[in-house]
Amino acid sequence: MKIIKSKIGGDLESFALTNDSEMRVTIINYGAAIAWIEVPDSSGKIADVTLGHADLRDFVGGRFYLGATVGRFANRIARGRFELDGKEHQVTVNSKGNHLHGGTVGFDKKYWVSRIVEDSGGPSLEFSLISPDGEEGFPGKMEVRVEYRVTEESELVIMYSAVSNKPTVINLTSHGYFNLTGSPANSIVDHILTINADKFTVTDNLSIPTGEVRSVEGTPLDFRVPTRIGDRIDSEYEQLMFAGGYDQNFQLSDYNGSVRKAASAHDQFTGRLMDVYADQPGLQFYSGNYLDGTVNGRDGSPLSRRSGFCLECQHFPDSTSHPEFPSVVLRPGDAYKQKTIYKFSVK
Repeated sequence: MKIIKSKIGGDLESFALTNDSEMRVTIINYGAAIAWIEVPDSSGKIADVTLGHADLRDFVGGRFYLGATVGRFANRIARGRFELDGKEHQVTVNSKGNHLHGGTVGFDKKYWVSRIVEDSGGPSLEFSLISPDGEEGFPGKMEVRVEYRVTEESELVIMYSAVSNKPTVINLTSHGYFNLTGSPANSIVDHILTINADKFTVTDNLSIPTGEVRSVEGTPLDFRVPTRIGDRIDSEYEQLMFAGGYDQNFQLSDYNGSVRKAASAHDQFTGRLMDVYADQPGLQFYSGNYLDGTVNGRDGSPLSRRSGFCLECQHFPDSTSHPEFPSVVLRPGDAYKQKTIYKFSVK
């Protein structure tokens, strides 16, 4: 395993993480974002299986959170309000009257401090930042770290950690878009998806949870067995109609805080397979419904509707309003830790 650092211009840096199996992951310090993931298909052809830009400088100030680390709070907080220890907090409202992905200047729009770490497991790439007390309305000075490692088993391992000097809330995730065909010119509807979840959190038309947790049984959200994404994506099912496709949080089965398999995605035409492992209670499956073709991908193809999908391991959206959901509270003296693994192979 190797890590090669490059200076792009200004404050922008990139890092290439490689293994001996021809996997190459390019990560930038802006947004601690995954820019490209290059892996072989069943014939050995290497291609980028994420949505990104040909010019790394285009990630700066970009749209759609491509590959970014999002926080302090990934997903949504209703009306940007939450109560903690009897005190109400108002955070930034930046999406249809609600808070989304950390606010106007979230972690995705910051330059992180980078460091290459050598240990017995090989080199890893660490990013860190300090989010001051009151930033985007969130209480507490928060120190955050994200570590990336590529293994010889073709895994991209992402480890998050954070501490705060005041009680606060946190929900971090990676907002990578995937297209295992190797080009956003191809729709993701033919991918075969499996999600290890018996239930999902029901939302209103603004993607805010109602509090109901519903069984996937008999719904278009049942991916417990391998299912083509496009088979039911246009169903006249209220939850899909709200979002114009999939944009749901799934309650992962057997949650106990340990890392276990959460999902798998397979492209039948290239043979590429991606398995997702996580220690989180939720997985947001998003089918790229709001990509509008105004931004081009690395190969010049427009990033259009359904040209990529996200599998974001995280806590539930708007958990701040639902004490029955797994807690997102971080207190002084405690440490937030999270681990997600994207493993690539062929079949």
